[in-house]
Amino acid sequence: MAQHFLLSRAARTLSLAKVARMSEDEAHDAFRMIRWCDTGGEPVCPRSGGLQHSFISTRKLWKCAACKHQFSVTSGTTFASRKLPIGTYLLAIAIFVNGAKGHSALQLSRDLDVQYKTAFVLSHKLREAIAADAATHTASGEVEVDGAYFGGHIRPENRKEDRIDRRKAVHQTGRRKVVIVVRERKGRTLSFVAKTEEESVSVIRDRIAPGTTVHADEAAGWDKLHARFLTKRINHSESYSDGEACTNQAESFFSRLRRAEMGVHHRISGAYLGFYAGEMAWREDHRRKSNGVQYLIATNAALVHPVSRQWKGYWQRRAA
Repeated sequence: MAQHFLLSRAARTLSLAKVARMSEDEAHDAFRMIRWCDTGGEPVCPRSGGLQHSFISTRKLWKCAACKHQFSVTSGTTFASRKLPIGTYLLAIAIFVNGAKGHSALQLSRDLDVQYKTAFVLSHKLREAIAADAATHTASGEVEVDGAYFGGHIRPENRKEDRIDRRKAVHQTGRRKVVIVVRERKGRTLSFVAKTEEESVSVIRDRIAPGTTVHADEAAGWDKLHARFLTKRINHSESYSDGEACTNQAESFFSRLRRAEMGVHHRISGAYLGFYAGEMAWREDHRRKSNGVQYLIATNAALVHPVSRQWKGYWQRRAA
């Protein structure tokens, strides 16, 4: 039996111990080299794009010669206006990517010795950054489409006679939402959240290129796809693959998301479901890469992603 990739030596190229032992200067240089890799680590002004600058060593800031703007290694990125040392952010990214099924904010707060609120926002900033690239991607070729419902759990009563049929619409809380996945075979995984599978069809049409072959199950919501795409359907009550149609790769994504919900986070609020789905799509796409490569990809994504409108000042807005 072939060895699973995560058990192989090729999957382990990142040492958390080495990242944790980095000095602040080493962490600063690592951020600089990753952010400005196209210029060999030479800082580029985020306002004017200029390369001429002076360095203020006491504050670790650069001053652009063209526009006189002072900027740091995290200015204009998702880590802008940071409060923690740079080494803490590198360690947070390393810990975040190391979890095959994700990493909870509570655990991250313990790992970094920071407040839960800090770890919660930091985790979501990373999720937003790594999923940003997929937001503009259009799927093509052989594509699998499927949906699965998450959230809105209704706890059953203790006594059998007091229990209700939680499947009925009258007993639903309205918080249960469906995660839609559009997954290319040997390609990218796209995900988004909708109320029902049928309501998501219009979005799916915009995310799939013309001429694409779509694989879906027998759910009635996918009937509208036949009007635009060559659509192959599989009846899961009979088989999971019939040689023509198959949605096993879409099911693999849902399996990872379900394990993250039940085994890591235990509860995912509907308001943040899209962020967790985007994270799991990223993990599915990079599951065959070593943790060291994942670390570099995630760090680069965070440093090229602009300041988050969703998460900057999140708790201050919540308090207001």
